[in-house]
Amino acid sequence: MTITTTNTTERPIIKRKSYLRDVLTRPTAIIGLSWIVIVAVAAVFATQLSPYSPIENNLRATFQLPTLAHPLGTDQLGRDILSRLMHGAAEALIGSLVAVTVAVMIGLPLGLLAGYYGRWVNLITSRLADLLLTIPTIIVLLAVLAVFGNNMYFAMIALGTMLSAGFMRLATSTTQGVARELYVDAARVFGVRDLRILIRHVLPNMIGPIVVQTSMMLGIALLLQSGLSFLGLGARPPFPSWGQMVAEASLQVYTQPWMMVPAGLAIALTTLALNFIGDAARDALPQAQRGNLLASSASAPRPAQDQTPKADDIALSVRDLHVGFPDGKGGTHPLVRGVSFDVKRGTTLGLVGESGSGKTITALSILGLLPTPLCITQGSIILDQANLAGADEAGYKGIRGRRIALVSQEPMNALDPCFKVKTHLRGPLMRFRGLSRRAADAEALELLKTVGMRDPKKVYESYPHQLSGGMAQRVSIAWALAGQPDILIADEPTTALDVTVEAGILDLLRELQSTFDMSIVLVTHDLGVVADICTEVVVMRDGQIMEHAPVDQIFTAPQHPYTQSLLQHARALERDLGQD
Repeated sequence: MTITTTNTTERPIIKRKSYLRDVLTRPTAIIGLSWIVIVAVAAVFATQLSPYSPIENNLRATFQLPTLAHPLGTDQLGRDILSRLMHGAAEALIGSLVAVTVAVMIGLPLGLLAGYYGRWVNLITSRLADLLLTIPTIIVLLAVLAVFGNNMYFAMIALGTMLSAGFMRLATSTTQGVARELYVDAARVFGVRDLRILIRHVLPNMIGPIVVQTSMMLGIALLLQSGLSFLGLGARPPFPSWGQMVAEASLQVYTQPWMMVPAGLAIALTTLALNFIGDAARDALPQAQRGNLLASSASAPRPAQDQTPKADDIALSVRDLHVGFPDGKGGTHPLVRGVSFDVKRGTTLGLVGESGSGKTITALSILGLLPTPLCITQGSIILDQANLAGADEAGYKGIRGRRIALVSQEPMNALDPCFKVKTHLRGPLMRFRGLSRRAADAEALELLKTVGMRDPKKVYESYPHQLSGGMAQRVSIAWALAGQPDILIADEPTTALDVTVEAGILDLLRELQSTFDMSIVLVTHDLGVVADICTEVVVMRDGQIMEHAPVDQIFTAPQHPYTQSLLQHARALERDLGQD
């Protein structure tokens, strides 16, 4: 079989720069990391590197300015300020890390779950975050220090618990945005479990905000810890801490102002360095333009009423489908009303209509991917005598990806920008076909050849942003074929492509249908695409079917005035373009 490869190499594949290398080559990251490394080395090897003991008094050398013997001078007891800074760095760094680690461990998982599942999970975590934000942090820390005998690490654990509210809210809002992306929908279509979706698709795409929040919280924890030490809490004199050194310097500010500079500068520079690192890590993350197709699963619908068995030549039967959302008055506002059609085996059914006609909602209903709060209020979707209209996530297990697959309108949004093509293809092949990693790689390369990739190995090792639109759409089709589905739902698969690439994609779909004996549900507003590939056509308007007929009849003898109007406008536009 010869597969059309029209215009699949519009743009060369660019080698992607290592993320870590990108971070480390940024000036702000170099400056920030350099300072943090210096502080960390000084803290770890303070005993070996410090020129004096941090508690060694020398009353003959009090209030000295920097000298060769004392590079940062001495304090009111003649103790070496540099040595005290080095020994106090450990408490500053470890305490900050403890606080932020606790905040991330509590806030990030709760925020992920709240943003992904919503409803009561989001309600509970929101109330918990509100509670943590309303409690005065300093009072909680003082109470913990009073109970645990000035143990700074217990105070930092309590601080981390309080700071977790910020991570909860950030993770919730970020997850809600990422969970609406089309590649999350695609992962659910391929039967990926929620935990794996959260770890592999949602979490990597929220690293940027989390990194920035973490660096900011490290600075806040350092400042709060220093503030507690300034108040005389934490490390007991004569053992040093940075906050304690600032407190001692404040008492001598009129006698020797220099004492304030080393400890104050250490706190300020460390906080600034942490912010530099966070900014560099954020800026180095790859940016992707993504759509906003909602990906939440539908609310629990009412059981369907019509479960008429389908004939042997019918792959899918939709009967009296109604979709709507609550109107706030105990009723439902309808968006799709009374839609009925059959998808015959090995044929292509076109859902045609203008924007807002309900064709995409109808297609998403079949997959169980209606955005909240939309739900199926009546009707049935029959696949192998099973009604999918009342199915929950468990009911769609073994259906999405394996029996029904999706090719989206925006291929760049359907492919997760954080992962290479091989990651997208390998997972479904291993999950649905039970292949080993090596066998899945070999089969994935064959799929890329099948969809017309001239250099499948190079494409296999590429990220989505390194592909042209036509190449990305072919990868999406290969991805959909991984589970060997019986039905392929193609939602405006050529809208974002130019005319030559569109022709290649339509030829590919036609040849794949013939090869794999698939049924295709094609959602489109383009009558030219309908005439090219469809067998039957369902014309929709305002959520209702205006006309349902074979494609020849639609174009030669349309019965409904709306269909006639669509054809007249399409032909008039074609004439105008021809004259131009």
